[in-house]
Amino acid sequence: MTAAAALLIEDLKVEFRTRSGNVHALENVGFAIRKGETLAIVGESGSGKSVTAYAIMGILDPAARVISGRALLGGLDLLAARPEDLAYVRGREIAMIFQNPRTALNPIRPVGRQIADVLERHGNVTHAEAPRRAVELLQAVGIPDPTRRAAAYPFELSGGMCQRVMIAVAIAARPSVLIADEPTTGLDVTTQAVIMDLIGELAAQNGMATLFITHDLALAAQRADRIVVMHAGHVVEDAATREIFARPLHPYTAELIAATPDHAARLETLAAIPGALPDLRRKDLPPCRFSERCARKIAACDQPLPRIVPDCAHGVACWNPLS
Repeated sequence: MTAAAALLIEDLKVEFRTRSGNVHALENVGFAIRKGETLAIVGESGSGKSVTAYAIMGILDPAARVISGRALLGGLDLLAARPEDLAYVRGREIAMIFQNPRTALNPIRPVGRQIADVLERHGNVTHAEAPRRAVELLQAVGIPDPTRRAAAYPFELSGGMCQRVMIAVAIAARPSVLIADEPTTGLDVTTQAVIMDLIGELAAQNGMATLFITHDLALAAQRADRIVVMHAGHVVEDAATREIFARPLHPYTAELIAATPDHAARLETLAAIPGALPDLRRKDLPPCRFSERCARKIAACDQPLPRIVPDCAHGVACWNPLS
């Protein structure tokens, strides 16, 4: 494991059993997150971003099966850990902010009590002390009148406030790794910026490594130190954010960037990525799952992909990369 890595993922492979066949959701996924670093995973919907996070956290759907791989957090392999060991570190050493806080929060418990539950379970806080610490956390994430809001139920709060509560729950025990899965989904632009600023500030204060999952390349460019690009269950490129945007090597990464609007771009300059993600139930999936959409396909693309070494300077899984 890389000495400075807070979390190392190696050769992660996940399948889902369905009535119409096995879905090959992830294959040979690997990357490393250093302490204090923000790493963004980007890609189209269905590329495997959230499945990767759920596998790491041990909360995959019962139909899912981890075929192989390791997820090293300190000296513990999260994928092979005993349920009691995983329960101990989840919330304490690694925590997650979910896409939809209204479904992630318990609808029949006050939000302050939900934060207090985490503090008692993972934060070495007494039952008597936990409510006061929960109010302090609500104040820390910018919720006005935190004492009153602590007694509120999720349905009584706005989407932005629920997301702040989710952040408070996630950071309650000061984990070393924070996973933020599309944390600004459904929020207006102003609230998005506030939430992302808050996550960044809390990560800096607590020295957390942050795994930020998003389909928004522009947001990743603003917030991430490093970017991992996923396509159809594969990691296709891994590099520092500036390097990714200045010199994308994988054709899919270049296509994603070309399809991303910015303030200076005109609508006619945007280019849609041709084709669609392959059916991951296919038994004849090509080694490169982008090859059927790629204008740079060559004969070598029918061979197993070159492997990206986690924590490399600039890795690309392509036999005919851009120069």
